[in-house]
Amino acid sequence: MKLARHQSRLYLIAVTILLTGLGSAILIYLTAVDNPNDALGYEMAGGNVYPVTPEDSKMYMHNLELYGGKINVLANELTRWFVGLWHGKSLAFTIAFITIFASFCLFFIASHLSSGSGVRDEHPTRQ
Repeated sequence: MKLARHQSRLYLIAVTILLTGLGSAILIYLTAVDNPNDALGYEMAGGNVYPVTPEDSKMYMHNLELYGGKINVLANELTRWFVGLWHGKSLAFTIAFITIFASFCLFFIASHLSSGSGVRDEHPTRQ
């Protein structure tokens, strides 16, 4: 009885996390604007306007490679990608992914709670 109560609480928490997280992700997606503040200027290509940041210049990339090698360029790109996950519309996708992963983990734990409790009803007998 106590196990069923814990299991139902975990299911309830998982559903709450899922609904709250996905609702937040939708709200962020609808209201977010991808607008970099550090743009040096703007380029027009194919009828679209793109911001140009200092990190996009050939001189910046050359200096990165000159002082730190190819690994420095790779680390810079990885850092820019990771920081980009927490801004604008990509933040909505990040929150949605984290929400789905967390609620799936709780659903998995709750569904395996009764079968994997590790408690046996029988006692070993002596001979």
